Amino acid sequence: MMDLWYKNAVIYCLDVKSFMDASGDGWGDFQGLTDRLDHLEALGVTCVWLNPFYPSPNRDNGYDISDFYGVMERLGSPGDFVAFSREARDRGLKVIIDLVVNHTSSEHPWFKASREDPDGPYGDFYVWSKEKPKDITKGIVFPGVQDAVWTHDETRDAWYMHRFYKYQPDLNISNPAVREEIMKIMGYWLELGVWGFRIDAAPFLIEYEGLDEEPDRDPLLLLTEMRDFLSWRRAGGIFMAEANITRDKAPGYFGGHENGTEERLHMLLDFPANQAMWLAFARADARPIAEALRSRPQKVPGQAQWANFLRNHDELSLDKLSDDERQEVFDAFGPEKDMQLYGRGLRRRLAPMLGGDTERLKMAHSLMLALPGTPVMWYGDEIGMGEDLSLEEREAVRTPMQWADERHAGFSFDGTDLVRPVVEDGPMGYHETNVASQRGRAGSLLTQVQHLIRTRRACPEIGWGETEIIVGLPDCVLGLVCSWRGGRVLTLHNLSDQPQEVQAPLDGASHLVPLMGDAGEALEADNRIAMTPYGYCWFRVDGERR
Repeated sequence: MMDLWYKNAVIYCLDVKSFMDASGDGWGDFQGLTDRLDHLEALGVTCVWLNPFYPSPNRDNGYDISDFYGVMERLGSPGDFVAFSREARDRGLKVIIDLVVNHTSSEHPWFKASREDPDGPYGDFYVWSKEKPKDITKGIVFPGVQDAVWTHDETRDAWYMHRFYKYQPDLNISNPAVREEIMKIMGYWLELGVWGFRIDAAPFLIEYEGLDEEPDRDPLLLLTEMRDFLSWRRAGGIFMAEANITRDKAPGYFGGHENGTEERLHMLLDFPANQAMWLAFARADARPIAEALRSRPQKVPGQAQWANFLRNHDELSLDKLSDDERQEVFDAFGPEKDMQLYGRGLRRRLAPMLGGDTERLKMAHSLMLALPGTPVMWYGDEIGMGEDLSLEEREAVRTPMQWADERHAGFSFDGTDLVRPVVEDGPMGYHETNVASQRGRAGSLLTQVQHLIRTRRACPEIGWGETEIIVGLPDCVLGLVCSWRGGRVLTLHNLSDQPQEVQAPLDGASHLVPLMGDAGEALEADNRIAMTPYGYCWFRVDGERR
Protein backbone atom coordinates (compact mmCIF):
# COMPACT_ATOMS: atom_id res chain seq x y z
CA MET A 1 0.00 0.00 0.00
CA MET A 2 1.35 3.43 -0.97
CA ASP A 3 2.23 5.89 1.77
CA LEU A 4 0.28 9.06 0.95
CA TRP A 5 1.69 10.97 3.91
CA TYR A 6 1.53 14.28 2.03
CA LYS A 7 -2.27 14.18 2.11
CA ASN A 8 -2.28 15.26 5.76
CA ALA A 9 1.07 17.06 5.88
CA VAL A 10 1.79 20.66 6.89
CA ILE A 11 4.75 21.97 4.86
CA TYR A 12 7.06 24.75 6.02
CA CYS A 13 9.26 26.44 3.41
CA LEU A 14 12.49 28.18 4.38
CA ASP A 15 15.72 29.51 2.93
CA VAL A 16 18.73 28.12 4.82
CA LYS A 17 20.66 31.34 4.14
CA SER A 18 18.07 33.41 5.98
CA PHE A 19 17.00 31.11 8.81
CA MET A 20 19.76 30.84 11.44
CA ASP A 21 23.49 31.56 11.44
CA ALA A 22 25.56 29.24 13.64
CA SER A 23 29.00 29.89 12.13
CA GLY A 24 28.96 33.63 12.79
CA ASP A 25 29.62 34.76 9.22
CA GLY A 26 26.23 36.47 8.80
CA TRP A 27 24.70 33.77 6.62
CA GLY A 28 22.32 31.09 7.79
CA ASP A 29 23.67 27.56 7.59
CA PHE A 30 22.71 23.93 8.13
CA GLN A 31 24.06 23.87 11.65
CA GLY A 32 21.88 26.86 12.52
CA LEU A 33 18.87 25.24 10.90
CA THR A 34 19.50 22.05 12.86
CA ASP A 35 19.69 24.07 16.07
CA ARG A 36 16.29 25.59 15.29
CA LEU A 37 14.43 22.37 14.56
CA ASP A 38 12.94 22.77 18.05
CA HIS A 39 10.90 25.67 16.66
CA LEU A 40 9.55 23.65 13.74
CA GLU A 41 8.76 20.67 15.92
CA ALA A 42 6.91 22.89 18.42
CA LEU A 43 5.06 24.64 15.60
CA GLY A 44 3.67 21.28 14.56
CA VAL A 45 4.68 21.21 10.89
CA THR A 46 5.47 17.79 9.44
CA CYS A 47 7.61 18.58 6.39
CA VAL A 48 10.38 21.10 5.66
CA TRP A 49 10.85 22.40 2.11
CA LEU A 50 14.29 23.91 1.50
CA ASN A 51 14.95 26.61 -1.09
CA PRO A 52 18.15 26.01 -3.12
CA PHE A 53 21.29 25.53 -1.03
CA TYR A 54 23.58 24.24 -3.79
CA PRO A 55 26.84 25.88 -4.90
CA SER A 56 25.88 28.98 -6.84
CA PRO A 57 27.07 32.48 -7.76
CA ASN A 58 23.88 33.42 -5.87
CA ARG A 59 22.73 36.07 -8.31
CA ASP A 60 19.15 34.74 -8.11
CA ASN A 61 18.94 33.58 -4.49
CA GLY A 62 20.62 30.29 -5.37
CA TYR A 63 18.35 29.40 -8.28
CA ASP A 64 21.39 29.85 -10.54
CA ILE A 65 23.05 26.53 -9.69
CA SER A 66 26.66 25.74 -10.59
CA ASP A 67 26.77 22.26 -9.02
CA PHE A 68 23.73 20.05 -8.34
CA TYR A 69 25.72 17.66 -6.16
CA GLY A 70 26.90 19.87 -3.32
CA VAL A 71 26.19 22.48 -0.68
CA MET A 72 27.07 26.16 -0.93
CA GLU A 73 30.25 26.54 1.10
CA ARG A 74 28.91 29.24 3.42
CA LEU A 75 25.95 27.02 4.32
CA GLY A 76 28.06 24.05 5.38
CA SER A 77 29.04 20.75 3.83
CA PRO A 78 27.17 17.70 2.53
CA GLY A 79 27.95 16.18 5.92
CA ASP A 80 26.14 19.07 7.61
CA PHE A 81 23.18 18.45 5.33
CA VAL A 82 23.10 14.77 6.29
CA ALA A 83 23.31 15.67 9.99
CA PHE A 84 20.35 18.03 9.53
CA SER A 85 18.42 15.42 7.55
CA ARG A 86 18.93 12.79 10.23
CA GLU A 87 17.98 15.16 13.05
CA ALA A 88 14.83 16.15 11.15
CA ARG A 89 13.93 12.50 10.68
CA ASP A 90 14.41 11.82 14.39
CA ARG A 91 11.86 14.55 15.09
CA GLY A 92 9.35 13.13 12.63
CA LEU A 93 10.01 15.81 10.02
CA LYS A 94 10.31 14.93 6.35
CA VAL A 95 12.55 17.03 4.08
CA ILE A 96 11.88 18.01 0.47
CA ILE A 97 14.19 20.19 -1.60
CA ASP A 98 14.00 22.38 -4.67
CA LEU A 99 14.73 20.55 -7.91
CA VAL A 100 15.82 23.31 -10.30
CA VAL A 101 16.54 21.57 -13.60
CA ASN A 102 14.95 23.86 -16.15
CA HIS A 103 18.25 25.76 -16.22
CA THR A 104 21.68 26.06 -14.65
CA SER A 105 24.01 28.94 -13.86
CA SER A 106 26.13 30.17 -16.74
CA GLU A 107 29.00 29.29 -14.40
CA HIS A 108 28.08 25.60 -14.42
CA PRO A 109 30.81 23.37 -15.95
CA TRP A 110 28.22 21.93 -18.35
CA PHE A 111 27.53 25.36 -19.86
CA LYS A 112 31.19 26.27 -20.03
CA ALA A 113 31.87 23.03 -21.90
CA SER A 114 28.83 23.56 -24.15
CA ARG A 115 29.92 27.00 -25.29
CA GLU A 116 33.55 26.01 -25.79
CA ASP A 117 32.98 22.70 -27.61
CA PRO A 118 29.72 22.55 -29.60
CA ASP A 119 30.57 19.05 -30.84
CA GLY A 120 31.57 17.72 -27.43
CA PRO A 121 29.49 15.69 -24.96
CA TYR A 122 27.87 18.84 -23.52
CA GLY A 123 27.41 20.68 -26.81
CA ASP A 124 23.70 19.83 -26.95
CA PHE A 125 22.97 20.17 -23.22
CA TYR A 126 21.43 23.62 -23.74
CA VAL A 127 19.06 25.28 -26.21
CA TRP A 128 21.22 26.96 -28.87
CA SER A 129 20.45 28.78 -32.11
CA LYS A 130 23.13 29.60 -34.68
CA GLU A 131 20.97 32.36 -36.10
CA LYS A 132 19.45 35.16 -34.06
CA PRO A 133 15.85 34.16 -33.20
CA LYS A 134 13.16 36.33 -34.76
CA ASP A 135 11.75 37.61 -31.48
CA ILE A 136 14.21 37.48 -28.61
CA THR A 137 11.73 39.16 -26.24
CA LYS A 138 8.85 36.70 -26.69
CA GLY A 139 7.93 35.03 -23.40
CA ILE A 140 9.79 37.34 -21.01
CA VAL A 141 9.14 36.22 -17.42
CA PHE A 142 10.42 39.33 -15.62
CA PRO A 143 9.11 42.33 -17.59
CA GLY A 144 10.80 45.58 -16.70
CA VAL A 145 13.87 43.74 -15.41
CA GLN A 146 14.65 41.12 -18.07
CA ASP A 147 15.55 42.36 -21.57
CA ALA A 148 15.29 39.15 -23.61
CA VAL A 149 15.01 35.36 -23.48
CA TRP A 150 17.90 34.85 -25.89
CA THR A 151 21.50 36.04 -25.44
CA HIS A 152 24.42 35.85 -27.86
CA ASP A 153 27.51 34.01 -26.66
CA GLU A 154 30.71 35.20 -28.30
CA THR A 155 32.70 32.07 -27.50
CA ARG A 156 30.33 29.75 -29.39
CA ASP A 157 29.09 32.51 -31.72
CA ALA A 158 25.52 31.38 -31.15
CA TRP A 159 22.42 32.35 -29.20
CA TYR A 160 21.30 30.48 -26.09
CA MET A 161 17.82 30.52 -24.60
CA HIS A 162 17.05 31.49 -21.02
CA ARG A 163 13.50 31.73 -19.75
CA PHE A 164 14.82 33.67 -16.79
CA TYR A 165 17.89 35.88 -16.43
CA LYS A 166 20.68 35.69 -19.00
CA TYR A 167 22.96 33.99 -16.50
CA GLN A 168 20.49 31.05 -16.31
CA PRO A 169 20.73 29.15 -19.63
CA ASP A 170 17.97 26.61 -20.27
CA LEU A 171 18.76 22.91 -20.37
CA ASN A 172 17.66 20.92 -23.42
CA ILE A 173 15.35 18.16 -22.17
CA SER A 174 15.07 16.65 -25.65
CA ASN A 175 18.62 15.39 -25.06
CA PRO A 176 18.51 11.94 -23.38
CA ALA A 177 21.77 12.72 -21.58
CA VAL A 178 20.13 15.73 -19.89
CA ARG A 179 17.19 13.63 -18.80
CA GLU A 180 19.60 11.03 -17.41
CA GLU A 181 21.40 13.72 -15.41
CA ILE A 182 18.09 14.84 -13.90
CA MET A 183 17.56 11.30 -12.61
CA LYS A 184 21.10 11.20 -11.20
CA ILE A 185 20.51 14.46 -9.33
CA MET A 186 17.33 13.08 -7.83
CA GLY A 187 19.01 9.81 -6.93
CA TYR A 188 21.89 11.56 -5.17
CA TRP A 189 19.67 13.56 -2.82
CA LEU A 190 17.29 10.68 -2.20
CA GLU A 191 20.27 8.70 -0.93
CA LEU A 192 21.00 11.55 1.48
CA GLY A 193 17.57 11.31 3.06
CA VAL A 194 15.19 13.66 1.24
CA TRP A 195 11.56 12.64 0.79
CA GLY A 196 10.95 14.42 -2.46
CA PHE A 197 11.24 17.54 -4.53
CA ARG A 198 9.49 20.77 -5.29
CA ILE A 199 9.94 21.09 -9.07
CA ASP A 200 10.85 24.64 -9.97
CA ALA A 201 9.25 26.25 -13.04
CA ALA A 202 7.60 23.00 -14.14
CA PRO A 203 5.87 24.45 -17.27
CA PHE A 204 9.22 25.63 -18.64
CA LEU A 205 10.90 22.33 -17.80
CA ILE A 206 8.52 20.35 -20.00
CA GLU A 207 8.67 22.35 -23.22
CA TYR A 208 10.67 22.27 -26.47
CA GLU A 209 10.61 26.02 -26.97
CA GLY A 210 13.57 27.32 -28.99
CA LEU A 211 14.66 24.03 -30.53
CA ASP A 212 15.24 23.96 -34.29
CA GLU A 213 13.32 20.67 -34.48
CA GLU A 214 10.91 19.35 -31.89
CA PRO A 215 11.35 15.65 -31.15
CA ASP A 216 8.49 13.24 -31.71
CA ARG A 217 8.01 12.82 -27.99
CA ASP A 218 5.48 14.34 -25.59
CA PRO A 219 7.47 16.61 -23.24
CA LEU A 220 5.17 15.54 -20.39
CA LEU A 221 6.79 12.10 -20.61
CA LEU A 222 9.68 13.56 -18.64
CA LEU A 223 7.37 13.85 -15.61
CA THR A 224 6.31 10.23 -16.07
CA GLU A 225 9.94 9.08 -16.15
CA MET A 226 10.82 11.18 -13.12
CA ARG A 227 7.84 9.74 -11.20
CA ASP A 228 8.88 6.18 -12.11
CA PHE A 229 12.45 6.83 -10.98
CA LEU A 230 11.31 8.43 -7.73
CA SER A 231 9.00 5.50 -6.96
CA TRP A 232 11.79 2.98 -7.57
CA ARG A 233 14.27 4.82 -5.39
CA ARG A 234 12.07 5.84 -2.46
CA ALA A 235 8.63 4.50 -1.68
CA GLY A 236 6.61 7.43 -0.42
CA GLY A 237 8.75 10.02 -2.20
CA ILE A 238 6.80 12.95 -3.65
CA PHE A 239 6.84 15.67 -6.28
CA MET A 240 5.25 19.07 -5.64
CA ALA A 241 5.38 21.33 -8.68
CA GLU A 242 5.44 25.06 -9.15
CA ALA A 243 3.06 25.30 -12.09
CA ASN A 244 1.10 28.52 -12.42
CA ILE A 245 -1.18 27.04 -15.06
CA THR A 246 -4.82 27.20 -16.09
CA ARG A 247 -7.15 24.53 -14.75
CA ASP A 248 -7.49 22.65 -18.05
CA LYS A 249 -3.78 21.79 -18.06
CA ALA A 250 -3.66 20.33 -14.54
CA PRO A 251 -4.80 16.78 -15.43
CA GLY A 252 -1.82 16.40 -17.75
CA TYR A 253 0.54 17.29 -14.92
CA PHE A 254 -1.10 14.91 -12.46
CA GLY A 255 -1.40 12.11 -15.03
CA GLY A 256 -3.07 8.90 -13.93
CA HIS A 257 -5.37 6.37 -15.51
CA GLU A 258 -8.25 8.85 -15.44
CA ASN A 259 -6.30 10.82 -18.05
CA GLY A 260 -4.99 7.87 -20.03
CA THR A 261 -1.42 8.28 -18.79
CA GLU A 262 0.92 6.99 -16.14
CA GLU A 263 0.91 8.88 -12.84
CA ARG A 264 3.12 11.96 -12.73
CA LEU A 265 3.03 14.65 -10.05
CA HIS A 266 1.69 14.15 -6.55
CA MET A 267 0.93 17.81 -5.84
CA LEU A 268 0.46 21.09 -7.66
CA LEU A 269 0.71 24.43 -5.89
CA ASP A 270 -2.72 25.98 -6.46
CA PHE A 271 -1.94 29.39 -7.89
CA PRO A 272 -5.50 30.10 -9.14
CA ALA A 273 -6.92 29.49 -5.66
CA ASN A 274 -4.19 31.61 -4.07
CA GLN A 275 -4.99 34.54 -6.35
CA ALA A 276 -8.71 34.11 -5.76
CA MET A 277 -8.05 34.17 -2.01
CA TRP A 278 -6.35 37.57 -2.24
CA LEU A 279 -9.18 38.93 -4.36
CA ALA A 280 -11.57 37.63 -1.70
CA PHE A 281 -9.55 39.36 1.03
CA ALA A 282 -9.64 42.63 -0.93
CA ARG A 283 -13.40 42.44 -1.39
CA ALA A 284 -14.27 40.86 1.98
CA ASP A 285 -16.21 38.42 -0.17
CA ALA A 286 -15.69 34.64 -0.02
CA ARG A 287 -17.24 33.91 -3.42
CA PRO A 288 -13.97 34.07 -5.44
CA ILE A 289 -12.54 31.31 -3.23
CA ALA A 290 -15.64 29.16 -3.67
CA GLU A 291 -15.44 29.64 -7.44
CA ALA A 292 -11.76 28.70 -7.47
CA LEU A 293 -12.44 25.50 -5.53
CA ARG A 294 -15.29 24.56 -7.85
CA SER A 295 -13.04 25.11 -10.88
CA ARG A 296 -10.56 22.44 -9.77
CA PRO A 297 -10.62 19.61 -12.34
CA GLN A 298 -12.53 16.54 -11.28
CA LYS A 299 -10.57 14.22 -13.56
CA VAL A 300 -7.47 13.71 -11.40
CA PRO A 301 -6.14 10.53 -9.77
CA GLY A 302 -6.93 9.77 -6.15
CA GLN A 303 -3.29 10.22 -5.21
CA ALA A 304 -3.25 13.78 -6.57
CA GLN A 305 -3.34 16.70 -4.17
CA TRP A 306 -3.54 20.48 -4.34
CA ALA A 307 -1.12 22.51 -2.21
CA ASN A 308 -2.54 25.71 -0.71
CA PHE A 309 -0.52 28.75 0.35
CA LEU A 310 -0.88 32.36 1.44
CA ARG A 311 2.57 33.60 0.40
CA ASN A 312 5.73 32.05 -0.97
CA HIS A 313 9.35 33.01 -1.61
CA ASP A 314 8.58 34.86 -4.87
CA GLU A 315 6.24 37.71 -5.69
CA LEU A 316 2.52 37.23 -5.03
CA SER A 317 1.56 36.57 -8.63
CA LEU A 318 -1.86 37.86 -9.71
CA ASP A 319 -1.55 37.01 -13.39
CA LYS A 320 -4.67 34.80 -13.52
CA LEU A 321 -6.92 37.67 -12.41
CA SER A 322 -8.46 40.12 -14.86
CA ASP A 323 -6.88 43.57 -15.13
CA ASP A 324 -9.64 45.08 -13.00
CA GLU A 325 -9.42 42.33 -10.38
CA ARG A 326 -5.66 42.66 -10.18
CA GLN A 327 -6.02 46.40 -9.66
CA GLU A 328 -8.44 45.74 -6.79
CA VAL A 329 -5.79 43.64 -5.05
CA PHE A 330 -3.09 46.21 -5.81
CA ASP A 331 -5.25 48.98 -4.35
CA ALA A 332 -5.98 46.98 -1.19
CA PHE A 333 -2.59 45.46 -0.45
CA GLY A 334 0.11 47.20 -2.52
CA PRO A 335 -1.00 50.61 -3.79
CA GLU A 336 2.52 52.02 -4.10
CA LYS A 337 4.56 51.25 -7.21
CA ASP A 338 7.54 49.92 -5.28
CA MET A 339 5.24 47.30 -3.72
CA GLN A 340 4.39 45.91 -7.16
CA LEU A 341 6.56 43.76 -9.40
CA TYR A 342 6.64 42.69 -13.05
CA GLY A 343 3.26 44.34 -13.62
CA ARG A 344 1.52 41.27 -12.27
CA GLY A 345 2.32 40.81 -8.60
CA LEU A 346 3.19 42.14 -5.16
CA ARG A 347 6.56 41.83 -3.46
CA ARG A 348 5.18 42.04 0.05
CA ARG A 349 4.93 39.70 3.02
CA LEU A 350 1.68 38.44 4.44
CA ALA A 351 1.57 40.50 7.64
CA PRO A 352 2.25 43.94 6.12
CA MET A 353 -0.34 43.32 3.42
CA LEU A 354 -2.94 42.61 6.09
CA GLY A 355 -1.91 45.69 8.06
CA GLY A 356 -0.38 43.70 10.90
CA ASP A 357 -3.93 42.95 12.13
CA THR A 358 -3.44 39.88 14.32
CA GLU A 359 -7.07 38.79 14.13
CA ARG A 360 -7.06 39.01 10.34
CA LEU A 361 -3.76 37.12 10.19
CA LYS A 362 -5.14 34.35 12.37
CA MET A 363 -8.18 34.08 10.12
CA ALA A 364 -5.99 33.94 7.00
CA HIS A 365 -3.89 31.09 8.45
CA SER A 366 -7.03 29.27 9.53
CA LEU A 367 -8.53 29.61 6.06
CA MET A 368 -5.40 28.26 4.36
CA LEU A 369 -5.36 25.26 6.69
CA ALA A 370 -9.08 24.63 6.12
CA LEU A 371 -8.93 24.56 2.32
CA PRO A 372 -9.06 21.06 0.81
CA GLY A 373 -5.48 20.04 0.12
CA THR A 374 -2.09 20.37 1.79
CA PRO A 375 -1.07 23.68 3.44
CA VAL A 376 2.32 25.24 2.67
CA MET A 377 3.74 27.99 4.90
CA TRP A 378 6.52 30.54 4.31
CA TYR A 379 9.00 30.99 7.16
CA GLY A 380 8.28 33.92 9.45
CA ASP A 381 4.60 34.17 8.59
CA GLU A 382 3.78 32.29 11.79
CA ILE A 383 4.89 35.36 13.76
CA GLY A 384 3.82 38.08 11.30
CA MET A 385 7.31 39.06 10.11
CA GLY A 386 7.88 42.29 8.24
CA GLU A 387 9.37 43.09 4.84
CA ASP A 388 12.14 45.30 3.45
CA LEU A 389 11.02 47.11 0.30
CA SER A 390 14.42 48.75 -0.07
CA LEU A 391 15.75 45.39 -1.30
CA GLU A 392 15.56 44.54 -4.98
CA GLU A 393 12.72 42.59 -6.56
CA ARG A 394 11.75 39.46 -4.60
CA GLU A 395 14.40 39.96 -1.92
CA ALA A 396 11.94 42.10 0.08
CA VAL A 397 10.30 38.95 1.52
CA ARG A 398 13.54 37.00 2.14
CA THR A 399 14.96 38.83 5.15
CA PRO A 400 16.48 36.91 8.11
CA MET A 401 14.18 35.13 10.52
CA GLN A 402 13.28 37.25 13.56
CA TRP A 403 14.08 35.08 16.56
CA ALA A 404 14.39 37.62 19.39
CA ASP A 405 14.77 41.26 20.35
CA GLU A 406 18.53 40.89 20.25
CA ARG A 407 21.37 41.89 17.96
CA HIS A 408 20.54 40.96 14.36
CA ALA A 409 17.15 39.65 15.59
CA GLY A 410 18.93 36.66 17.11
CA PHE A 411 19.63 35.40 13.58
CA SER A 412 23.39 35.93 13.80
CA PHE A 413 25.14 36.69 17.09
CA ASP A 414 28.58 37.42 15.67
CA GLY A 415 28.04 38.25 12.01
CA THR A 416 28.66 41.74 10.71
CA ASP A 417 27.95 41.28 6.99
CA LEU A 418 24.48 39.70 6.94
CA VAL A 419 23.10 37.86 3.92
CA ARG A 420 20.36 40.52 4.01
CA PRO A 421 19.49 43.23 6.54
CA VAL A 422 17.07 42.26 9.28
CA VAL A 423 13.76 44.14 9.43
CA GLU A 424 14.23 46.51 12.35
CA ASP A 425 11.75 49.39 12.21
CA GLY A 426 8.03 49.44 12.88
CA PRO A 427 5.66 47.02 14.62
CA MET A 428 6.67 44.14 12.33
CA GLY A 429 10.39 44.66 12.88
CA TYR A 430 12.28 42.31 15.17
CA HIS A 431 12.10 44.55 18.26
CA GLU A 432 8.34 44.01 18.47
CA THR A 433 7.79 40.89 16.33
CA ASN A 434 9.91 37.85 17.09
CA VAL A 435 9.62 34.22 18.13
CA ALA A 436 10.77 34.73 21.72
CA SER A 437 8.15 37.36 22.51
CA GLN A 438 5.29 35.23 21.13
CA ARG A 439 6.33 31.76 22.30
CA GLY A 440 3.78 30.44 24.77
CA ARG A 441 1.97 33.77 25.06
CA ALA A 442 -1.80 33.41 24.99
CA GLY A 443 -3.33 35.34 22.12
CA SER A 444 -0.11 35.67 20.12
CA LEU A 445 -0.13 34.84 16.45
CA LEU A 446 2.49 32.11 16.96
CA THR A 447 0.49 30.41 19.70
CA GLN A 448 -2.67 30.47 17.62
CA VAL A 449 -0.93 29.16 14.49
CA GLN A 450 0.44 26.29 16.59
CA HIS A 451 -3.10 25.51 17.75
CA LEU A 452 -4.41 25.74 14.19
CA ILE A 453 -1.76 23.37 12.84
CA ARG A 454 -2.46 20.79 15.51
CA THR A 455 -6.17 21.03 14.85
CA ARG A 456 -5.60 20.66 11.12
CA ARG A 457 -3.46 17.55 11.65
CA ALA A 458 -6.31 16.07 13.72
CA CYS A 459 -8.72 16.62 10.82
CA PRO A 460 -7.56 14.28 8.03
CA GLU A 461 -10.94 14.80 6.37
CA ILE A 462 -9.57 18.09 4.96
CA GLY A 463 -6.58 16.47 3.29
CA TRP A 464 -8.16 13.18 2.28
CA GLY A 465 -11.88 13.71 1.88
CA GLU A 466 -14.51 15.22 -0.37
CA THR A 467 -15.42 18.87 0.15
CA GLU A 468 -18.82 20.53 -0.02
CA ILE A 469 -19.14 24.30 -0.26
CA ILE A 470 -22.08 25.46 1.85
CA VAL A 471 -24.50 27.72 0.01
CA GLY A 472 -26.86 30.29 1.49
CA LEU A 473 -24.31 31.93 3.80
CA PRO A 474 -23.51 35.66 3.79
CA ASP A 475 -21.21 36.55 0.87
CA CYS A 476 -18.37 37.29 3.29
CA VAL A 477 -18.46 33.83 4.91
CA LEU A 478 -16.91 30.70 3.43
CA GLY A 479 -18.37 27.46 4.76
CA LEU A 480 -16.80 24.09 3.93
CA VAL A 481 -17.69 20.57 4.98
CA CYS A 482 -15.00 17.93 4.44
CA SER A 483 -16.06 14.28 4.68
CA TRP A 484 -13.95 11.12 4.87
CA ARG A 485 -14.56 7.63 6.24
CA GLY A 486 -17.69 8.63 8.09
CA GLY A 487 -16.18 11.73 9.68
CA ARG A 488 -17.14 15.31 8.86
CA VAL A 489 -15.47 18.62 9.67
CA LEU A 490 -17.20 21.97 9.25
CA THR A 491 -15.18 25.19 8.94
CA LEU A 492 -16.52 28.74 8.72
CA HIS A 493 -14.50 31.88 7.95
CA ASN A 494 -15.68 35.47 8.07
CA LEU A 495 -13.62 37.59 5.67
CA SER A 496 -15.22 40.87 6.75
CA ASP A 497 -14.56 43.34 9.55
CA GLN A 498 -18.18 43.08 10.67
CA PRO A 499 -19.75 40.42 12.95
CA GLN A 500 -21.90 37.82 11.23
CA GLU A 501 -24.53 35.36 12.39
CA VAL A 502 -24.80 32.24 10.26
CA GLN A 503 -26.54 28.90 10.15
CA ALA A 504 -24.82 26.06 8.33
CA PRO A 505 -27.42 23.42 7.40
CA LEU A 506 -25.91 19.94 7.38
CA ASP A 507 -27.76 16.89 6.16
CA GLY A 508 -28.34 14.31 8.88
CA ALA A 509 -26.31 16.19 11.53
CA SER A 510 -27.48 16.35 15.14
CA HIS A 511 -24.80 18.41 16.86
CA LEU A 512 -21.49 20.22 16.38
CA VAL A 513 -18.45 19.82 18.62
CA PRO A 514 -16.23 22.95 18.56
CA LEU A 515 -12.57 22.37 17.76
CA MET A 516 -11.51 26.02 17.77
CA GLY A 517 -12.66 29.52 16.99
CA ASP A 518 -15.66 31.65 17.95
CA ALA A 519 -17.97 28.90 19.23
CA GLY A 520 -17.00 27.78 22.71
CA GLU A 521 -19.46 24.97 23.41
CA ALA A 522 -21.30 22.17 21.66
CA LEU A 523 -24.22 23.28 19.49
CA GLU A 524 -27.29 21.70 18.02
CA ALA A 525 -26.77 21.38 14.28
CA ASP A 526 -29.53 23.90 13.51
CA ASN A 527 -28.26 26.57 15.93
CA ARG A 528 -27.15 29.92 14.60
CA ILE A 529 -23.46 30.68 15.07
CA ALA A 530 -22.25 34.15 16.03
CA MET A 531 -18.99 35.09 14.30
CA THR A 532 -16.73 37.98 15.27
CA PRO A 533 -15.06 40.26 12.71
CA TYR A 534 -12.48 38.10 10.89
CA GLY A 535 -13.74 35.21 12.99
CA TYR A 536 -13.52 31.51 12.21
CA CYS A 537 -14.94 28.28 13.61
CA TRP A 538 -13.94 24.64 13.27
CA PHE A 539 -16.42 21.92 14.26
CA ARG A 540 -16.48 18.18 14.18
CA VAL A 541 -19.92 17.07 13.10
CA ASP A 542 -21.72 14.61 15.41
CA GLY A 543 -18.94 14.03 17.88
CA GLU A 544 -15.50 12.47 17.86
CA ARG A 545 -13.90 10.89 14.81
CA ARG A 546 -13.93 7.10 14.91
